[in-house]
Amino acid sequence: MQAVRVTVVAFEGVSLFHLSVPSQVFGVEPAPLGLAPYEVRYWAPRPGPVRCSQGVVINIPKGQDVMSDADLVIVPAWNDPQRPAPPALTDALRRAHERGAQVVGLCLGAFVLGDAGLLDGRQATTHWACRELFAQRFPKADFRPDVLYVDDGGVITSAGTVAAIDCCLNLVRQRHGADVANRVARLLVTPPHRQGGQAQFIEQPVPELPSENRMPGVLEWARERLAEPLSLDILADVAHMSRRTFTRRFREATGTTVIKWLAGERLARAQQLLETTQLPIERIATAAGFGTSLSLRQHFAAQLKTSPSSYRRAFFDVDRRGQPHPPVVD
Repeated sequence: MQAVRVTVVAFEGVSLFHLSVPSQVFGVEPAPLGLAPYEVRYWAPRPGPVRCSQGVVINIPKGQDVMSDADLVIVPAWNDPQRPAPPALTDALRRAHERGAQVVGLCLGAFVLGDAGLLDGRQATTHWACRELFAQRFPKADFRPDVLYVDDGGVITSAGTVAAIDCCLNLVRQRHGADVANRVARLLVTPPHRQGGQAQFIEQPVPELPSENRMPGVLEWARERLAEPLSLDILADVAHMSRRTFTRRFREATGTTVIKWLAGERLARAQQLLETTQLPIERIATAAGFGTSLSLRQHFAAQLKTSPSSYRRAFFDVDRRGQPHPPVVD
């Protein structure tokens, strides 16, 4: 199997964390079953010694043309969002995108994609602290300031620090399915999936008393009962909170509403069942809590731009079971 070629851009003052996230996600060891081999390379507009923002110096060898054949190009957080990226970098990004590579801007790396003209007419996001500057500099972008990450036409942008991991895990989901992405996340000891539409402003206040920290238990309780009718009132009752208090704390903990969170969890459960079982679509719709196959198909079309049967054909884990693809029941 040919390796997926990933090129990570390095530059003076680059974040060491963002520089290492792609290799941590795509090069996780031991590689879980179903994850294709990835080759992570590094490129700089000016090869040679590059000093990271933390003071560590790395060397980018000269003469390596790792941008011209990359399947995926990732730009870490740019060191000065008020300073345009150099033409050597923006020209290379445009060429990569024109020949079909996915181009990713992590956090303030979105500014570099904007400088390259790749965000014109596309949805994009960046770190909330620079949202006003971003809107001023790139008025042609369809700016989404509150989301964790967004993919529009093979051009992907993400919010702040930890959202870089969410973004890269979502790329694994796109290429290999939810089950493989979940296994990668478990190896990284990170939550398996946060929907890109979740808010950046996620607060997690420390409770005054241990008895007040009920939210994690409620989320796990709900995940175990996705097939059942669940509502804001039911979850608030489980948490022993008023509807108003629970609504506030739920948003603080997850950055989204109960309805959106449940829809995302149910979609993830349906993806996992499609990848790992031969259950008919109707049974999966019931097990994931959608009720009907029509509702399941509507959610797949809206969120994943595909149908459950097409998703199954793409991601059903044949290798692990040594069985043919299951019959399509859609």
